[in-house]
Amino acid sequence: MNIYDFKVKNNKGEEVSLSDYKNKVVLIINSATECGFTPQYEQLQKLYADYQDKDFVILDFPCNQFGHQAPGSDEEIAKFCSSRFGVTFPLFSKIEVNGDGACELFKYLKSEKGFAGWGADNDMSKLLTKMLSEADPDYASKPDIKWNFTKFLIDKNGNVVRRFEPTEGVEVVEEAVKKLI
Repeated sequence: MNIYDFKVKNNKGEEVSLSDYKNKVVLIINSATECGFTPQYEQLQKLYADYQDKDFVILDFPCNQFGHQAPGSDEEIAKFCSSRFGVTFPLFSKIEVNGDGACELFKYLKSEKGFAGWGADNDMSKLLTKMLSEADPDYASKPDIKWNFTKFLIDKNGNVVRRFEPTEGVEVVEEAVKKLI
């Protein structure tokens, strides 16, 4: 099994087979428009622009599960991403990434690469650790997505090779992308 086995809906409600992205390096993200990590869109767009001609694509899945930070419709989210950050990579319909209603793709991604720590020791990592451990002392042992802008890197064969937490800089993601292109 790999990501090519999944179908998802784009932000216009059309079904898209992830097999359309065969032979590409893919970065899958869950995002939000009203999050402290939302400015990552600017760096992600630059990453996409720099490598899209080298068979690299970013697939963006908005999610409203973390602090209700993606309240808009799919159309409103697309407008925001385009006008505010110049996003040109594919946007998909808003989904859930955790719980009973979680998107099958994200269930698979989490099963392949569970949570393995924040990947960066910074103030935001400490804040998220405090907040999440107060809500669930066992949060770190669960594979769930912890917050907006978690990223999964997929190789050209559709295999999940790495998970990046939102606290890790996009420059870390870029180094990993360069190794797969």
